Amino acid sequence: MSKKITPYKNSSLSKKEQITKMFDNISEEYDGLNRVISFGIDIKWRKKVVQLVAEKNPESVLDIATGTGDLAINLTQTSAKKIIGLDISEGMLDVGRKKINAKKLNNTIEMVVGDSENLPFDDNSFDAITVAFGVRNFEHLEVGLKEILRVLKPNGIFVVLETSVPTKFPFRQGYFLYTKILLPAIGKLFSRDKKAYSYLSSSAAKFPYGDAFNNILKKIGFISTKALPQTFGVATIYTASKK
Repeated sequence: MSKKITPYKNSSLSKKEQITKMFDNISEEYDGLNRVISFGIDIKWRKKVVQLVAEKNPESVLDIATGTGDLAINLTQTSAKKIIGLDISEGMLDVGRKKINAKKLNNTIEMVVGDSENLPFDDNSFDAITVAFGVRNFEHLEVGLKEILRVLKPNGIFVVLETSVPTKFPFRQGYFLYTKILLPAIGKLFSRDKKAYSYLSSSAAKFPYGDAFNNILKKIGFISTKALPQTFGVATIYTASKK
């Protein structure tokens, strides 16, 4: 992105600090409001991510920007014996830990505070790494992707689920109507943080998607990159691997 998009335009905090503050602010409301905003379709997208990971029979999985742990919990449906959910927001992780405790998944899932651009893991640590709706929040996208490549095992799978912009009429026009007008309005009505959902919609519209994101992955050193548009192109699942 040529212009850095941040949640709080007049803040002296870095993007990373602003993202942390924003998700801490909305952590308690995030799951419920997210279901409303996405009409629940994000559940279907996450299931597809899990299927792609499960095909690789991983033993260890890292879910970056895990938030409240939805994808980490779903990933227990794979063969993974250990799943680590990492996020910079302690507020989101706290919500996730309660869900994990309720499902008695503590022996499988560990929730860790951490920075995607400085991962606290050794090289070649994970069979699979996932990021759902998180890469656009990286302060330095390529730095975060390089860290992911570093800790991914050779022949491991990297799966990204991220918003994208439909290319065909009328879905493209409907997408911009929804993200520019309706989504911020919903956020202002129901969110404790009135600026959060305006940021989430504007960052989604500006993030490189499709071939543009695949080209970034290839530049970093990922191989076998693919883009799989979902639901008329409002989201895309990307898969990549490591030599």
